[in-house]
Amino acid sequence: MASRHASELAHRLGREAEAVCREYLSSGRRAGNYWQVGDAQNSPGRSLYVRLRDTPKGPAGKWTDAATGDHGDLLDIIREALGLVDFKDVVEEAHRFLSLPHPAPEQTGTPTGRTSGIAVGSPEASRRLFAMSQPIPGTLAATYLSGRAITSLIGGTALRYHPRCYYRPDEQSPTEIWPAMIASVTDLDGRQTGAHRTWLAPDGSGKAPVETPRRAMGDLLGHGVRFGVAGDVLVAGEGIETVLSPRQVLPHMPMLAALSAAHLAAILFPATLRRLYVLRDRDPAGDGARDSLIARAASVGIEAVAMSPAREDFNEDLRWRGVDALRAALKDQLHPVDVSRFMEG
Repeated sequence: MASRHASELAHRLGREAEAVCREYLSSGRRAGNYWQVGDAQNSPGRSLYVRLRDTPKGPAGKWTDAATGDHGDLLDIIREALGLVDFKDVVEEAHRFLSLPHPAPEQTGTPTGRTSGIAVGSPEASRRLFAMSQPIPGTLAATYLSGRAITSLIGGTALRYHPRCYYRPDEQSPTEIWPAMIASVTDLDGRQTGAHRTWLAPDGSGKAPVETPRRAMGDLLGHGVRFGVAGDVLVAGEGIETVLSPRQVLPHMPMLAALSAAHLAAILFPATLRRLYVLRDRDPAGDGARDSLIARAASVGIEAVAMSPAREDFNEDLRWRGVDALRAALKDQLHPVDVSRFMEG
């Protein structure tokens, strides 16, 4: 039973092989049909390669380390990348990544606590954190966003502020307290499944001086931070600031921040969606997410339009080129009917 369950999990992870690699092997990069990285512990390098799609040589998700001869599937990658010891914890993490229900006790035993740098915590914990936070106006979160040239937060109820949000670098380190911007991650029905934290400097001038000032918790795959309610049109991008930047001139256009390139490629589509704008980040991960998402949208009859910034991302465009230049650039890339419907100024 346990072996059959593990095989099914490995198969499902294989169907999301690139997203798994971007999550757990973030030091690597895509090279054709493979993801290359130094080793299963996510060291930089190119000796370990993961197959991203099924080929005559084998199924997606299988990997080999040319330096050591080690090989395995994506459950092994999760175990090694997170330093997990008990297989039940590996299965629990795979369920979290795939947004599956928690495994039954007879399959894996009682889940135990674990710590990793990625998306730890339950949906229930994320809902409690968001409920304990306060509206953004007048807070350090508003100061932080203003420093990124983001001043209009129409429809921004997905964002809140927590003045004393816990931060712990790792299991052995003491807990620190920093102010933080809290974002609610929701599914297509508006149910909160997770939260994203951006820890801030004490004066709101930037991010907190910690190793990982951005972290997510809960179930993220397929979901996102939503600004407005999607109907027939949606704009989707990676980061919160990236998405809020075009929203400064398109304040009523529904938008979604997926929080990473891997999760952008995997967002779920509303049944009403007919046209999807994909905000590109100018990096290899951003290009891969754009291409994957556009292909998925096209396969179900959704018109997909890539939108490219002049600089590295749309927030850089807003900060360095100004709101008028951003408005003009977006106008050139939007469908004319959407310019009439959504653009201000």
